Amino acid sequence: MRRRLQTLFQRKCKVSLLFLLFLALLVHLVMDLALPAACGRCGCDMKALKTLGVPSGSPVLAGPKKLSLRILQDFSGSNSSLEKSSQLQGRAGELGRQRQHGEGNTGQTERSKLEALFEHPLYNIPVPAVTEKDKLFVVNPMEKFSLRSSGSDEWVSSSKAETLLPTGKTAYDTYPAWLKFHVGINRYELYPRRDPLMPTLLQDLATQRIVSSVQKSGGTQLKLIMTFPNYGQALFKPMKQTRDQETPIDFFYFSDFERHNAEIAAFHLDRILDFRRIPPVSGRLVNITKEIRDITTDKKLAKTFFISPAGNICFYGECSYYCSTEHALCGKPDRLEGSMATLLPDKTLAKRRSWRSPWRRSYHKSKKAEWELNPNYCAQVRETPPYDRGHRLLDLIDMTVLDFLMGNMDRHHYETFEKFGNDTFLLHLDNGRGFGTHSRDELSILAPLRQCCSIKKSTYLRLQLLATPSYRLSDLLREAMATDPLAPVLAEPHLHALDRRLGKVLAAVGHCLARAAHPEKVLVDDVGSQV
Repeated sequence: MRRRLQTLFQRKCKVSLLFLLFLALLVHLVMDLALPAACGRCGCDMKALKTLGVPSGSPVLAGPKKLSLRILQDFSGSNSSLEKSSQLQGRAGELGRQRQHGEGNTGQTERSKLEALFEHPLYNIPVPAVTEKDKLFVVNPMEKFSLRSSGSDEWVSSSKAETLLPTGKTAYDTYPAWLKFHVGINRYELYPRRDPLMPTLLQDLATQRIVSSVQKSGGTQLKLIMTFPNYGQALFKPMKQTRDQETPIDFFYFSDFERHNAEIAAFHLDRILDFRRIPPVSGRLVNITKEIRDITTDKKLAKTFFISPAGNICFYGECSYYCSTEHALCGKPDRLEGSMATLLPDKTLAKRRSWRSPWRRSYHKSKKAEWELNPNYCAQVRETPPYDRGHRLLDLIDMTVLDFLMGNMDRHHYETFEKFGNDTFLLHLDNGRGFGTHSRDELSILAPLRQCCSIKKSTYLRLQLLATPSYRLSDLLREAMATDPLAPVLAEPHLHALDRRLGKVLAAVGHCLARAAHPEKVLVDDVGSQV
């Protein structure tokens, strides 16, 4: 009896074990059949994210990898975003092409704030009709215009560089982008609001082959003039600081670094403010060996190249500040970030006049300028040509607003095109000392606005618009710079500082209005019934 029970129990155990094995096999089969469908759905989700405009390097797709890359950027030395920039060049180019061809916006994404801004009535106020005398260049269809070396590094860097510029006998479409930009300059604007040329011009700055690199003469810090095969040229400012570094509080404004990313951000900010007085600027990752050292004809520059103990290619050039082995510019191992700014026409072809700013700082460690001591200084300026008539003073206050938003204290001079006399815009050049600090606001930059208590009505209305959530200034600038090859161009704290400073500009105007007997003298009407 006992043996029968043991045999029966063993049989039941074997049956149960076989049943469990069969059940496990069945579960595996079901999972194998269901998994491809699940993977297919996941792949569709990933494709949907990309269709919605999420970049391949976005945190949505990359997760912790993105954060690690950002940490490496912040602490990798003199060329902090090298690894990231090489990836972002492809991403930025693709994003730029999507925007140019209308791709990536299928109606499922939020509307671009930048596009909405440029469609706002305040950004569609017409400029006066441009006559022949209002153009910087009038092309004579019966005469070819020859570009020869003038000894100026701002246009031709070598006496061998010579070409015939296309004239009326050649279709406008065959002009290189830089020449179209030059031909389009007029009395009222450096470039139009909806300039179809802009994407091409920025793309050329970032990708055109560099055939010559020489040091730009003058200036306090190292800058290079780079020439392209189509005879276009750009001003290259190399990277000196990482994105998250601030100018030390004990530094004097005149000994601060010039930052390449400040030049890029200033161009986009100037455009968002609707000034359009800064030539187009793009970021670029340059190969020091192939695009500077091996092709330079500048003997003084060539003598300053060396290999660092870490095996990186370095150089320092000749200049007043920071041109020494202690402040050398080093690649990783030979790649270096920088800004590429489109050069204006050579001064021998389009003369420019340099004006000393009435609110120029003393550039002295202890002395103060007159405007810092005299609260009624503006009354004196208003009686001095060219500020005694026209809109020159109001244009200078526009420039003051731009400088305050950037934190730029280094505006000692400005330029205008001589052909247009006093009735033209100011050129906002040399913005490398902007965006040096985000934790402090230098209110003294606003002295022209606070002392004169005048601002263009159009400028004030746009500043009010940029303070609203739908058109928040920091969001617009972030979007504008997102397609740059070196994105992110600014650290987030700098973008937040823009919104804070914008509030202080509006508060300064509000204070003027509150104590003004004639508000129309504070908000000078330059738009009439157009808005």
